[in-house]
Amino acid sequence: MMATDPFLRPEECNCLAVRQAARHITQFYDQFLAACGLRTTQFSILGRLRRLGPMTINALAADMVMDRTTLGRNILPLERDGLIAVEKDRHDRRSKVLRLTEAGAARLPAAVKRWAEAQREFERAFGAERTADMRALLFAAAATDLGTAGSDGEGPVRGDAEQADGRDRV
Repeated sequence: MMATDPFLRPEECNCLAVRQAARHITQFYDQFLAACGLRTTQFSILGRLRRLGPMTINALAADMVMDRTTLGRNILPLERDGLIAVEKDRHDRRSKVLRLTEAGAARLPAAVKRWAEAQREFERAFGAERTADMRALLFAAAATDLGTAGSDGEGPVRGDAEQADGRDRV
């Protein structure tokens, strides 16, 4: 049973536990991907673009369950390094479409190899069954409708007000 004290003990905070674990695991994977010049989020962006093809920034952000502005910061080095191209959408010139370049596609095989090494090492350290259980729980948590933010009925908090018009910006 969770305490009703508004100043919860840190070990009772779901958000803290998830964020600490996410940072810890991300740092671990980043160490493996560093040899390829990528961070985990950048690797995920390249992989999604390879699997799904060109996407608008908003579509990719939604697919990755990521704030659009955070995605925008993560695509800048990928664009700078020529791994992705950011182009105006043919159907809506106000929107931007992200496309994996040949250089980006060429970078992926080495990154996939390093990612696979990180996967194996994580599973070895944490345990195969616990790893599978953790993934299932986290995917379920990400898919859960958590309702509105607070009890004031104003709905979920959106951190990207500039996305309100539906356009993509970089």
